[in-house]
Amino acid sequence: MKPRIADRVGQLPGYPLARIPQRKRELIAKGMDLIDLGAGDDNIAPPAVAVQALEEALRDPAMSRYGFQLGLPAFRQAVSRYHRRRFGHEFDPMAEVLPLLGSKEGLAHLALATCNPGDVAIVPEPGYQCYVGGAIGAGADVHFYPLTPRTDFLVELGELPKDVLRRTRLAFLNYPNNPTAAVAPRDYLERTVAICREYGITLAYDNPYVEITFDGYRAPSIFEIEGAREVALEFHSVSKSFTLTGWRLGWVVGSAELIKALTTVKSYYDTGPFLAVQHAGAAVLDCAESIVAPVVARYQARRDTAVAALRTAGFDVPVPKATLYLWIPLPEGVSSAKFQTTAMEEEGVVVLGGHSFGASADGFFRIALTAPEARLEEAATRLGKVLARS
Repeated sequence: MKPRIADRVGQLPGYPLARIPQRKRELIAKGMDLIDLGAGDDNIAPPAVAVQALEEALRDPAMSRYGFQLGLPAFRQAVSRYHRRRFGHEFDPMAEVLPLLGSKEGLAHLALATCNPGDVAIVPEPGYQCYVGGAIGAGADVHFYPLTPRTDFLVELGELPKDVLRRTRLAFLNYPNNPTAAVAPRDYLERTVAICREYGITLAYDNPYVEITFDGYRAPSIFEIEGAREVALEFHSVSKSFTLTGWRLGWVVGSAELIKALTTVKSYYDTGPFLAVQHAGAAVLDCAESIVAPVVARYQARRDTAVAALRTAGFDVPVPKATLYLWIPLPEGVSSAKFQTTAMEEEGVVVLGGHSFGASADGFFRIALTAPEARLEEAATRLGKVLARS
């Protein structure tokens, strides 16, 4: 008899980027000039302060030992200082902060800490796939909420049936949003927190793009909303804003009770981020403002170039206030799956079709602003050719 695979594996949707790297290698080997705007993974060099701090830590044998969930107290303290400076909020470094192996694993593990089998987890569609993966892994019933222009790509919990809300134990929100680049107005956050408090729903506020904002917009923390401390955890990462994607370091802040539950779960799955990386992360957070400013300026220049070039190429492109993504509608009847395939196979441009994020996202595609302006202009020209043939 063959070994049996768990049913939950078959329930997991295909991961958007799973097959693209291999196909990219094949096309490049054939001589194609490929422009990769698929993953939100830029080639900007890590901050010098991070590299210097990491080199320093690597010479200390203590930094190569297990960190466990306690991690490096200096990193917890740097997180607390960052939130005080950035948002004016106080978090106890030892009780209300938890280091993560990137925010992704913390988000995925949160369902194990909050959901019993049969409980409902609200997952936006399109959305980060770790939300649905974590919920399925916990045996929760996933309730997808389609993000559409009708609600400005906001998850309106108040529209859900009351019987669904009564069964809901966890809701994932992500603003500024990946992939739609939507932002959340304050009144929206207020009514969302109110509903979570009314029904006892844990609110996972995924906030890794909080620093990548444009045109004077300043993204909030969920803890700016009264009552959020009772129900919310907020997840952050050094990946995007601080150009350290492969270093796998993030953190979560919130109530001591919820932090303790997530810590307990994680104790069985990992032994915490590499201490030397946490040392580097502390150095980065203590000078976050000076690191972020040039990164944001670069993305804003790329955004402006890409929007103008794509509009010239025939696309109806909104101008986002935040993130490093453009979420672009396709003409009615044009399949995002076909558009993605044609763009890569025939024109050498990697984008992510909306279908990759869920069925309700078909009709859109995402590009990541991870290439210099000249390459973005070239990509727009090539994508325009795909559009003309669609």
